[in-house]
Amino acid sequence: MSVESVFPRLEPLLPRVSKPVQYVGGELNATIKDWDATTVRWALMYPDAYEVGLPNQGVMILYEILNEQPDVLAERTYSVWPDLEALMREHDVPQFTVDAHRPVGAFDVLGVSFATELGYTNLLTALDLAGIPLHAVDRTEDHPIVLAGGHAAFNPEPIADFLDAAVLGDGEEAVLEVTELIRSWKAEGRPGGREEILTRLAETGNVYVPRFYEVTYLSDGAIDEVRPTRDRVPARVVKRTTMDLDAWPYPKQPLVPLAESVHERMSVEIFRGCTRGCRFCQAGMITRPVRERSAEGIGAMVQQGIAATGFEEVGLLSLSSADHSEIAEVTKGLADRYEGTNTGLSLPSTRVDAFNVDLANELARNGRRSGLTFAPEGGSERIRRVINKMVSEEDLIRTVTTAYANGWRQVKLYFMCGLPTETDEDILQIAAMAKEVIRAGREASGNKDIRCTVSIGGFVPKPHTPFQWASQTDPDTIDARLRRLRAAVNEDRKLGRSIGMRYHDGKPSLIEGLLSRGDRRIGRVIERVWRQGGRFDGWTEHFSYYRWLDACADELPAFGVDIAWFTTRERTEHETLPWDHLDSGLDKEWLWADWRDALDEQEQDDCRWTPCFDCGVCPAMGTDIEIGPTGRPMLSITPVGKGSPVRNPSLSSGV
Repeated sequence: MSVESVFPRLEPLLPRVSKPVQYVGGELNATIKDWDATTVRWALMYPDAYEVGLPNQGVMILYEILNEQPDVLAERTYSVWPDLEALMREHDVPQFTVDAHRPVGAFDVLGVSFATELGYTNLLTALDLAGIPLHAVDRTEDHPIVLAGGHAAFNPEPIADFLDAAVLGDGEEAVLEVTELIRSWKAEGRPGGREEILTRLAETGNVYVPRFYEVTYLSDGAIDEVRPTRDRVPARVVKRTTMDLDAWPYPKQPLVPLAESVHERMSVEIFRGCTRGCRFCQAGMITRPVRERSAEGIGAMVQQGIAATGFEEVGLLSLSSADHSEIAEVTKGLADRYEGTNTGLSLPSTRVDAFNVDLANELARNGRRSGLTFAPEGGSERIRRVINKMVSEEDLIRTVTTAYANGWRQVKLYFMCGLPTETDEDILQIAAMAKEVIRAGREASGNKDIRCTVSIGGFVPKPHTPFQWASQTDPDTIDARLRRLRAAVNEDRKLGRSIGMRYHDGKPSLIEGLLSRGDRRIGRVIERVWRQGGRFDGWTEHFSYYRWLDACADELPAFGVDIAWFTTRERTEHETLPWDHLDSGLDKEWLWADWRDALDEQEQDDCRWTPCFDCGVCPAMGTDIEIGPTGRPMLSITPVGKGSPVRNPSLSSGV
């Protein structure tokens, strides 16, 4: 049966809300399919505003992969701002997709990608607007399967009550397998109803269905055991790893937003995973092993993406893009190809020890010299040993001096506050480092008109990292250290006026920590916050720290715990952690040993270039590190027509 668009009811409301263009759809490269010609239908959600959600690579990739299947339909939905939410409730308009404005409640699957835990209240808003019961146990065969993915899905326990399932790891192959299971189940006449399809998903070993696991607790509040309650359900759920990235060159047709978005560029993921071993970095740990895309594959994706979108900037994305084994060949090949056009290249934050001026010059060859961003993360060399971010101050000064001497005028340095074992002195070293950057930059450039911006985020311990046992620093301590840092920066006005500071207070970080390392008992807190108006908690203007504190005070005492138990308490070695039954491939004993090394200020080398450290990923996942050189160079291409943004191949290096 066809599902009608809700747009006739939605359209009259749009003149009454801010940024109505974000709700109308029709973006370049969007896909609309005939509902009745498809068998399995996905609504893909990034639980934040359109401007944040549309550029998300994960959702964009899955959207395209699913829509390439002839009998599969995928549409997108994003969180609506509170002004539209109120009008939708008043006029009985349900949560809708932006593609064909179909009601989300009519789809087979609502797939939600969580990059951060602060989007949890937005999930509840979407469920409620869609007419989907908040609690998974109350849903029937007529409701979508609510399926979570993304980095936060590696500990979905705080939202276990609201999820039907979660997929750990890479989604490219996983969504096709989930689709096939649903397709087969529907073709058989939906035997066993909702319970049976969830069981079939769970028995793959790669899909976590929380309702099929029972959690028991000890008298001190810690978890005693997490065990499956069905014979067909595995005791541990294993992450998915897509090994051959060249076989998955997505997105081929990137979406182009209608409204302003946080990233106005065409992006290519040049490799996945990281072996640097930064102990604070969940993304680097859970995406192991490293898998590089070939220079040939990168070049083909860039060519196709620019042709499909018209973007004038190409982002070469990964956790540490300059670590790609062929990054020099890739950047030179692309710079040669697009020289003389308006097409610029960019890397995300670059490691100090991976930067070189030749690389930077290739990125800026078309004349654009935007600021450079480096992430020392810790202010002192001692704290950088703790977090395994081994960058010396001499390395940093040498790098930024080179940048300033070669024409750059703006450098941004990213740090964290609240790291394990951190002291006031570690933070004050940030001021000393920033001042030395300005001194060295002025001397190297012969120019006083240079800037250094210091950006500071609160540290949040994350699951599946060596710091998963760490106590989180309380907001008052973080705020006091940041005040001292600002005072130290401003002591010398001649230098301080060239140093900018950007930071948030410590309160949102504490709540993110609660949600990051919480267990199922936190679901009660999330629901209470939502019912009391919690929305868009990742946005400063909407976040209410005291709403979260009050909800914790109301809900947690019944369980004999409080917010400090989940945040500022240090865990013990043999404590059962809420995510222990969810297998990222990392050996827990190895993580514990690395945590002890951190406390002893012992660094760990990059295992790409040194013998294996037995983290467990490669043997557990049946995988291995995959790096170049691949022997597959970036191919010269022929301009497709007059005015094509491609340099004449006779002038190209053919790299």
